[in-house]
Amino acid sequence: MIITSIDIYKLDIQFHNPIKVAIGIVEAAENVAIKITTDTGIEGWGEASPCCPYITGDLQATAYATAEHLARMIVGKNPLAIENRMAEINRYMVGEPSIRAAFDMALYDIAAKAANMPLYQFLGGEQREIRTDLTIGWQDTVEQTRARAQAILDQNFDAIKLKVGRPGLEDVAHVAAVRELAGPDIQIKMDSNQGWDYPTAVANINAMKSLNLDYSEQPLPVWDIDGLARLRDKVDLPICADESVFDDKDALKLIRAGAADYLNIKLGKSGGIHTAVRINAVAEAAGSKCMIGCFGESRLALSAAVHLVLAKPNIVFLDLDSALDFKSDPVVGGMQYDSEVGGLIHVPETIGHGASFDESFLTDRMTISN
Repeated sequence: MIITSIDIYKLDIQFHNPIKVAIGIVEAAENVAIKITTDTGIEGWGEASPCCPYITGDLQATAYATAEHLARMIVGKNPLAIENRMAEINRYMVGEPSIRAAFDMALYDIAAKAANMPLYQFLGGEQREIRTDLTIGWQDTVEQTRARAQAILDQNFDAIKLKVGRPGLEDVAHVAAVRELAGPDIQIKMDSNQGWDYPTAVANINAMKSLNLDYSEQPLPVWDIDGLARLRDKVDLPICADESVFDDKDALKLIRAGAADYLNIKLGKSGGIHTAVRINAVAEAAGSKCMIGCFGESRLALSAAVHLVLAKPNIVFLDLDSALDFKSDPVVGGMQYDSEVGGLIHVPETIGHGASFDESFLTDRMTISN
């Protein structure tokens, strides 16, 4: 099998509710789609969501331009040799993780289709019940945070993620209001997105000790691994690293430093499934669990992520909610959110990751042929 052509597109979808966090705001999905076609007629789809340049250092424009270079590198080659193709891609480009992830998931889509298997089965997994949380971004008032939480509870979600990282102890009232509203059985997680320094993190986590939180995600700046280790020793709440872990080397450094209880895998951060599997293996070897998160992906990239979850039981926390905020859905097939049980995800038995794009949503097509 060889790759005969690669189509590159732009995909722009507005959000119902822009997500504001400590270090930025995301107002829309400005993504890049990849379609890899082979001489056997098998096609593989991938998606990049470079919506957070303050985290990943990429934008739609840079991802789109980089995609042309990556496409020229692998066109005419065997898509089933994923180790070799991703080694070539990762050697060529240090940055641009989102577009590397798009090529990665398209290659895995092709490989699973060639094996006539759903991707989760190709990766060694099986079906199980999985549910995502739903995220509340920064709100201006506690009343607004409470209202957003009520809307989530009304949809029967069993887990809420709160964006925190405000100055001083401003976050405490927001988190306490959600816990009071939700009761004791709803999972609540908080994500600072690097918004605190060490003293503020200690003060906030201690002030929220009675609120029964799952973890504090990336409470300190990405570079402060020593600070994360000190914080983990100081407080009772588990620490989850997100922006501090892009690849398996980062995972190893964090584990060795005793800096995190959990590691947050994002395909758009790791450069795809190929590296995500390695991050999970490092965590699993150290006895640490993983979560999987997202940026501004549609259900296509989220489908690839969900198949990885089904293949790796060590990934126990899911934050795969980005497509719930899309004003329109450009995806055909793929994972589906349950219409009655909030956060419950259904994965069809379609071969590959099961998703493709309705091409009427795609623009600026560029084709690289063998």
